[in-house]
Amino acid sequence: MIPNQWNAQQANSIQEGVDKLVYRSNLIGSDRRVCNWGGGNTSSKGTVQDFRGRDVEVMYVKGSGSDLASMKAQHFTGLRLDDIVPLFEREEMPDEEMVAYLGNCMIDAKAPRPSIETLLHAFLPFKHVDHTHPDAIISLCCADNGKELAREIFGDTFVWVPYIRPGFTLSKMIAQGVLDHPNPQLVLMEKHGLVTWGETQEECYNTTIEIINRAAQYIEDKAKQKPLFGGEKLQAFSSEQRKHLVSSIMPAVRGAVSDSKKMILTFDDGDDVLAFVNGTDSAALSQVGAACPDHLVHTKMKPLFIDIAPDVDDVDGLKQAVIEGIHQYKEEYRAYFERNHQEGDVMFEPAPRVILIPGVGMINTGKSHAMSLVSGALYHRAIAVMGGATALGEFVSLSESESYNVEYWPLELYKLSLAPAEAEFSRQIALITGGAGGIGSATARRLVSEGAHVVLADLNLEGAQKVADELNEAFGPNRALAVKMDVTNEQLVSQAFADTALAYGGVDVLVNNAGLATSSPFDETSLKEWELNMNVLGTGYFLVAREAFKIMKQQELGGSMVFIGSKNSVYAGKNVTAYSSAKALEAHLARCIAAEGGELGIRVNTILPDAILQGSAIWNSNWRNERAAAYGIEPDQLEEHYRKRTTLLVNIYPDDIAEGVAYFASSRAAKTTGCMLTIDGGVPAAFTR
Repeated sequence: MIPNQWNAQQANSIQEGVDKLVYRSNLIGSDRRVCNWGGGNTSSKGTVQDFRGRDVEVMYVKGSGSDLASMKAQHFTGLRLDDIVPLFEREEMPDEEMVAYLGNCMIDAKAPRPSIETLLHAFLPFKHVDHTHPDAIISLCCADNGKELAREIFGDTFVWVPYIRPGFTLSKMIAQGVLDHPNPQLVLMEKHGLVTWGETQEECYNTTIEIINRAAQYIEDKAKQKPLFGGEKLQAFSSEQRKHLVSSIMPAVRGAVSDSKKMILTFDDGDDVLAFVNGTDSAALSQVGAACPDHLVHTKMKPLFIDIAPDVDDVDGLKQAVIEGIHQYKEEYRAYFERNHQEGDVMFEPAPRVILIPGVGMINTGKSHAMSLVSGALYHRAIAVMGGATALGEFVSLSESESYNVEYWPLELYKLSLAPAEAEFSRQIALITGGAGGIGSATARRLVSEGAHVVLADLNLEGAQKVADELNEAFGPNRALAVKMDVTNEQLVSQAFADTALAYGGVDVLVNNAGLATSSPFDETSLKEWELNMNVLGTGYFLVAREAFKIMKQQELGGSMVFIGSKNSVYAGKNVTAYSSAKALEAHLARCIAAEGGELGIRVNTILPDAILQGSAIWNSNWRNERAAAYGIEPDQLEEHYRKRTTLLVNIYPDDIAEGVAYFASSRAAKTTGCMLTIDGGVPAAFTR
């Protein structure tokens, strides 16, 4: 049941008008059982003064592309009712003409384009109107016997409207149905949703919640009489087994769904998802169609259901089944597009947005982690609707042509056009070792600022988590992930990449940056010191690069690796034999991988920095004292010493290295591999030759 969250004290402290409409809308959107992400719309009518000081009857309605849960006053659009209401007398009005006309009715030209369903609100003779997509109501409206059952629930107080795509005709049909009804209290929109109203903001909200709960209670009682989704066909694997299976297949799945545009993947094994994927009737039920028109742009008409009983010990078998399913899905989607497309339509990515695997759960795809979660969130709603509809009768959905006409509807596509333009690293995943340090954190900020999702791998998990938290606060949730990694431990390296695959689907960019440094005269260099440098800077870079290479190879999307070497990769420094030798190993390792990865589109390049003291754990260790002693100066004189020895007389900072990484990882360096780039201010002894 939906809780009534109206707080009289809080509401009374809010001024009447748009601000209280915002309060009501946020309450409605806060519970996704009431309204889908990005879906539904609300309105309020009232009087305002125009620029000449005249009283004008105005309706404020949700602007297109907003989400009720988070929208603010600036996301609502005010329109002059005197201009809109006469449209009711028209017989028809094409979408393009309607949009242009409403643009002329706006009291503020800078406001967002009004909702697709503006006329629905304007034509109804009520001060406040809610249009929502509640699970319970859509279950009723998507049941083959929904209209008959609605009479049992609501008596003769509802107006039932057959399915028709939103626009002028639907708006007029709803308003006429309400006008013709002797005692209308709600409108049920077949395969679509609910319309309710009230003379006050509170009355409107209360009515919405009360109507939904009446339907929800009825469905709950009916659901007790039959097993959900035909009963359990399979049992779910354990949580650990599910994660192992999914992390193992994710890179290959990501490659298969990203042949048109790269996708970010998420995994969901919530209780409702597992109940659905393991249901006896679910394979057939999932192919009936979308549970609501609003779902289509983010979930497509139907998901990919892998109709097999997976073997927990057969990762390759599951991978093959999913990949084959994706290829078949794309062929069927292209055929669907060809059967229905109209002149000017441009096909979306044909890959599925929702992949359902019995015993395992759901994989979702999207251009970002956030949008992948949206497709998943909407399918949670679809599962709830299918459960409710089948408790009442048979689940029915839009026809193929109806689905296509919503999915490729220009007014629906307009919402997508409001999203920010994609940046250089949009849709890409970068893993950065040494992510808690100065270079690692600066590189993460640089890549995330241009759209990347980043994984900060570090032995210092607390430090990596702090950087991840800062990035998620600045750029949005789930843009950064912190994982613990000891680069010398093969198991921990492998686990970090498995965690990355589970979180985002794979990896596109590797920044091999973990480091340490020691200093001692050659004859005083111990085997322990030598092995420490070789283990971290040699073996560690090898292990990390090898795991990244495996994932990139599975994805078949190419990739970029950037090794953070050192001036000492090409310069024989004094008292740093172990460090310099290991850094030289790194540079040559990078070239070897570049030679082998070229045919796979995997580029590998190296950056040679020098003396980056800012934010560096290395330079805040005994290394500072050791290097100062080698030059016969005090530790606090090092930074000036390094500046003066460069030909450009500059210091080098983490952001300078981050800029080099961004270049090598970007499309600007698409034809560059096996290269070394010095970012050291110009140290003649380290010039490459």
